[in-house]
Amino acid sequence: MSGPTVSSFLVGNSADVVLAVNVIHVNTETGMLPLLHCSGSNRYGEWSLNVSRGMNVSKVTVTLMRNLQLCLSNTTDCCMEPLCVVETLQVSACRGSTVLANLLIQAEIYANSSFTGNVSENATVIPNQVFQPLGSCPCNLTAGICDIRCCCDLECTPDLKQLFSGSCFAGVFGGNVNLPFDQLCSVQTTNSAPDWFPFLCVQSSLNNTPFLGYFYHGSVSSSLVSSFKIPLQTVPEKPLSGYKQGDPIMTTENEYFTIRQRSMAGQCVGNAPVAFLQNFDVKCVTSLSAYKEGLSHNVMITSGTGDTVQQNVIYGNVTDVRNFITKPEDIQSTEVLCTNVTFAEYYMFIWKGKTIEEINVTVLIGELCDGEILTQRFSVNFVSFNTTNTTELSGNPGYQVGKPVRAVNISSDTVTTLKLWQPVGNGLCTSATFTPVLFGLNSLSGCVLEVNINEDCGQLREDVTDRLNSLIQATHVGKRGNSSYSDLNDLVEIIRLDPPNPSANASVGNLNGICSDIPANLNIHIITADVGAVEGIAQEEILGVQISFSTVIWQFQCGIICENKSSSLPITASVQFIKVPAQPPIPMTRFQINYTEYDCNRNEVCWPQLFYPLTWYYTGEPYSQCLAKGLILAFFFLLAAVLSNPWSRILKV
Repeated sequence: MSGPTVSSFLVGNSADVVLAVNVIHVNTETGMLPLLHCSGSNRYGEWSLNVSRGMNVSKVTVTLMRNLQLCLSNTTDCCMEPLCVVETLQVSACRGSTVLANLLIQAEIYANSSFTGNVSENATVIPNQVFQPLGSCPCNLTAGICDIRCCCDLECTPDLKQLFSGSCFAGVFGGNVNLPFDQLCSVQTTNSAPDWFPFLCVQSSLNNTPFLGYFYHGSVSSSLVSSFKIPLQTVPEKPLSGYKQGDPIMTTENEYFTIRQRSMAGQCVGNAPVAFLQNFDVKCVTSLSAYKEGLSHNVMITSGTGDTVQQNVIYGNVTDVRNFITKPEDIQSTEVLCTNVTFAEYYMFIWKGKTIEEINVTVLIGELCDGEILTQRFSVNFVSFNTTNTTELSGNPGYQVGKPVRAVNISSDTVTTLKLWQPVGNGLCTSATFTPVLFGLNSLSGCVLEVNINEDCGQLREDVTDRLNSLIQATHVGKRGNSSYSDLNDLVEIIRLDPPNPSANASVGNLNGICSDIPANLNIHIITADVGAVEGIAQEEILGVQISFSTVIWQFQCGIICENKSSSLPITASVQFIKVPAQPPIPMTRFQINYTEYDCNRNEVCWPQLFYPLTWYYTGEPYSQCLAKGLILAFFFLLAAVLSNPWSRILKV
């Protein structure tokens, strides 16, 4: 033990058991401990023993009853040395004269080193780092004690410094905080400086060092607010000249039009404004106790030019709540509070130019009971006033990252898309919903299929294949984000690689609970490429789509005894976007390879920006001062050119 208190436990029936503490001494000649005995009590010298008895466990606590402060004056109740107590204790548990258990404790306790003197209320004065460094001696790590090899430590006496005077810490850590910097004129003799170095070097004392962060404390002038900084507005303004993409939609009450959306942290917030021409489709999980109604559908919207737009609301009832509600297993069927709440809200904004012409809202209402988990859905879709259909494009002309991949089934003339599973609740395939494959985003999803131990392997392969094929019901995908479904030149045929035939490669016999060659994984590979640019923005197209299957061996999982219950078979679908051809980094030019001193990214001195202080982008000083200093510098350059060797020879002639 290293503290004044230590605890242990005595396990077993402690009735009629007596515990005692003793200080023992080891025989210095033989190294043996004294024989165990049952004599003693719960207090020995400065040690005290306390027992807290339980039913089958007793807590034993040994405490040192003395002062552990170092002696500062002529006092007796204190520790004379830092190592205050070094003793060996023995705790014995006896019933009668029989020793049932014993515990040896080696106590090495140091005196408390807490400060007990007077505390000064004078605050530490931090020097101005513009003129002197904050830490003039970084190696001084211990207060009141001389740090070895720290020659700048003022607490080191001259006698102590002689012991390590030849091994002092060097550099900034050793106190040499004012190191000579490369721009000083005095470093020319030590470093291989170019010929022009004496003309542009800095003549300064070491106290004016770049390690301070400043060369001088200049005046601070107010600068104009950059154009990309938006000033904070407490009260939003009504748009009068129309909306721009990304502008928040306003109500006639001069407030934001808000719909529940997902924040950057992944949580749903109810006060998120709807941005103009930005679609979204989110799902929010809530319960009856946490349910909150959103903005009223009677709110009037500002069109963008001063007119008002009223919401056209259509209400509907949800008959199949399985896609919205997850019921816990232990919910009671009687005496449960149920309320009609909003399950989903679908907004369609009809826009024209910079204005909103019409708003159509579809609201689905259902019954939510206490204890159930509701997955609400909120979607906003902006549709152009001039469009003939409500089909959303995925780009114009190339695909945009995050937009759905356009697909069509030519044989049935059905417009669809590539899908992935979106499991809900318990993750079973029977309750899973679908989500579209988004362009440029590699994805992996799956669900769990329940299988019995007596499942027919052929039927299992057929069921799994049908579920995977339900994700890809299209025969062609659109090359571009605005591809026409009626033009085959705008479509790419999907290449399908069927799963292997199990009869040709049967590695497992007809055993119950084991099936081979189960096509449990669907692999979707989409090949894309950059085919051009529109206004400097690269346009991507889909060159090809291939679908393949990966097989697994399914085995029924059971414990010691295989019961007649369902086992799980996870099936997955993955999407991978492959961009061809590979785009290597832009190779460096021969000039960049050979003349690295002109590379601003690898050198402190950037010659291409030699005249940067003379431009409007430099804001360290007023422009008039920069221009005056630049003219003086140009005069010196001209004077140096006149006094150079060719001109001096001409003047002599």
